[in-house]
Amino acid sequence: MYVTIREGGAPRQARWRSAGLPAPGRVGEATDATRADPAFRRLFRGESLLYSGDYHNARQLLAALGRRLRPPPPQPSLAEAFRAERRFRRLERDVLSRLLVPVDAEFAVALRRAPEVAPAALREVWGAPDGEPSVVPLRELLGLIGAHEWRRKGVAVPALGGSVHPHYGVFAPVRGEYVGLVAEALGRRNLRGRAAFDVGTGTGVLAFLAARAGARVRATDADPRAVACARENAARLGLASAVEVEEADLFPEGRADLVLCNPPWLPGEPLGPVDAAVYDPGGRFLAGFVAGLAAHLAPGGEGLLVLSDLAERLGLRPAGALEASFAAAGLTVTSRAEARPAHPRARDASDPLHAARAAEVTTLYVLSASS
Repeated sequence: MYVTIREGGAPRQARWRSAGLPAPGRVGEATDATRADPAFRRLFRGESLLYSGDYHNARQLLAALGRRLRPPPPQPSLAEAFRAERRFRRLERDVLSRLLVPVDAEFAVALRRAPEVAPAALREVWGAPDGEPSVVPLRELLGLIGAHEWRRKGVAVPALGGSVHPHYGVFAPVRGEYVGLVAEALGRRNLRGRAAFDVGTGTGVLAFLAARAGARVRATDADPRAVACARENAARLGLASAVEVEEADLFPEGRADLVLCNPPWLPGEPLGPVDAAVYDPGGRFLAGFVAGLAAHLAPGGEGLLVLSDLAERLGLRPAGALEASFAAAGLTVTSRAEARPAHPRARDASDPLHAARAAEVTTLYVLSASS
């Protein structure tokens, strides 16, 4: 997909690159002399602006544009606060993603003082340069560069005794409570030589915990980026021979003694690649896992499902609906363990969803097929 841009009055074509956003129809110009107020009005009306000039000035303009978007006022209920917050985040994405920057044929950002790391970050996501100039939302470019730094540095996972390196669009295991719950449960089981599945593996962290406990693991994910990420992390940790990663929607074929799953926690539409690890449209992933688990458990096998109750606290899932789905799928909860959140947002009183986040409980459900 291409967009037409004008530089000095001469139109030319550039490839449009974005993770899910449509190519802009109208593209105007922005420079170091562009002021935030008129630029915001143009963006809000649906025009996109291609920046030429200094990279740091472009970032300052983006920040100034973001300050002109007003968050929603307080709402009478948590459910309404959640819906208002999601509408605001969608508006923020749509408006701010209309500030664009040019990228040359070798993936260098064609602005003065652009970061030297940008070509490496873009190659990780876009692949090898194809010899064509591109246009990308500045907001998205910043996310790509940030993801490159996450991938380079890695995220420490104390339960693993090592780090995992998330790729762009793959959720990083920064919330340690769910990892800790699974690690404790695995430590109480003899998994030596047992078959295990990790459904929706992401970076692969739960699969690696099971492999370290002695299991032979097949990990799945529907996102090719997650599959590549988990394979790379398995190799880094010396677990490539113990963890087989494949692209699949939910379960691999066959049955396992242990099936692990940390699904997206909130029913809703994701607004970007990373959101897909948090938001589950229509609750499809969770419903599919619960409905299919019994058929993929070996005799005497167990499913370990780790899930937050934030959806219930926000009114997105009725109280008791999860337990009812277990019973309907022929599953019995044999035990459970709980943990409270330790992440910074749980302590942020300015968050409109603070009451729900502060009370949130993450539960590890141990499930078996009903006899």
